[in-house]
Amino acid sequence: MNILILHRIPYQKINYHLGIDHDRHNVTYIGTAKQLANLPEGLRCARLERPGLKDTASEVLAILSDLKLHFDRVISLSEYELLDAAKVREALGVPGASIDEVMAVRDKLIMKHRAAAAGLRVPQALPLAEFLAQGGAPWPGRTVIKPVDGASSEDVQVFDDPASLASALQSRQAGIPRLDQDFHANAERFEVETFITGPLLHLDGLVHNGKVVALVGSRYIGTCLDYAKGQPLGSVQFKLDAAQEQWVQRAIDAISLRSGAFHLEVIDDNGSGDWVFLEIANRVGGADVVDTFEMATGIYLPAQELAILCGEQPDLPGSLRKTTFFGWFVFPGHHLPDGFVELEGHQSFCKSSELLRHSVLPRDTPLPRNITYQAFEVPFSGVVGAESTTALQAWMEALFAAVTLHPRLQEEVREVPA
Repeated sequence: MNILILHRIPYQKINYHLGIDHDRHNVTYIGTAKQLANLPEGLRCARLERPGLKDTASEVLAILSDLKLHFDRVISLSEYELLDAAKVREALGVPGASIDEVMAVRDKLIMKHRAAAAGLRVPQALPLAEFLAQGGAPWPGRTVIKPVDGASSEDVQVFDDPASLASALQSRQAGIPRLDQDFHANAERFEVETFITGPLLHLDGLVHNGKVVALVGSRYIGTCLDYAKGQPLGSVQFKLDAAQEQWVQRAIDAISLRSGAFHLEVIDDNGSGDWVFLEIANRVGGADVVDTFEMATGIYLPAQELAILCGEQPDLPGSLRKTTFFGWFVFPGHHLPDGFVELEGHQSFCKSSELLRHSVLPRDTPLPRNITYQAFEVPFSGVVGAESTTALQAWMEALFAAVTLHPRLQEEVREVPA
């Protein structure tokens, strides 16, 4: 089979060879020079370089039109290029998720509309352009504004009520650069929704022929929005009951998700057990979701997703739940001043039996300037395990309360010559 991969995510984050036999299939990676540079030297594959100056789909199709190549599969595992892959498939007549199917996992308004139509509870929401046209929203209380296709809580803000949001937009003080520059020109890329209070959950798994074949439930400690603002974020796994598993399948059916990995976020309204659909992505979760999922199930998500996307049967173990629960945590650094960081209060936790592995940013490594969940880029991260969700949550909450980050200037880390 001839397989084209739109290569964006660093190779070591996916390990494509674990899901695709590169000796049996003819695999071509296409990406920018920087993206292609992380492919292993000995990997049997073809490499096509694109300029990276225009949208991915246009550049890929232009290159392929000159080369007259045929492909049986066109794959992207990057959330930001799922739509490009669909456009390339449509242009080449290659099977796989259509543009409409991809839009249902990229556009937050579309996915909420489909979930609501299937009888799932969703936050009230409307396009920002409609919010502006009607001068507000038909609900009281806290209100969220976010990109319809965003990730990592970038450009997300919460206001006390719709009127406060409207006022902030008019005065160009919404705290979102694109909107503060020209909110009318960028309104179509944003949505407004009611804020729902409660624990935030994420459900991660695999779908094959429309059926959930592997699933793990986790509860966030903290929120992605608070992480974007500088607070630590963690996650601990919990045991799903049959009704919750059925709820997840209903969500998958509502979105018409047919294949691949998924990362579904749900709000447990005031901790009552009444789940509210928030959003879903047709990709693996970030941070250490992949590793902790494998620890709990024995399934390496990217490899099995690739097998499914190539039309093969996923290799799944008979039992999908071990007795130990796992979790992960990350401390951000993007919000701190330029320079370096000093970590305090973590020493005793690093000796704990619950901590399975951890990473501390080297003293001479600059802080990241962008929001990232990558273990090797943040000041402090780790993976934990325990016999119960309660024990994991208590350990992580104690960690978050104890650890502090102190920014340092570059000259403070230079060694004094002997």
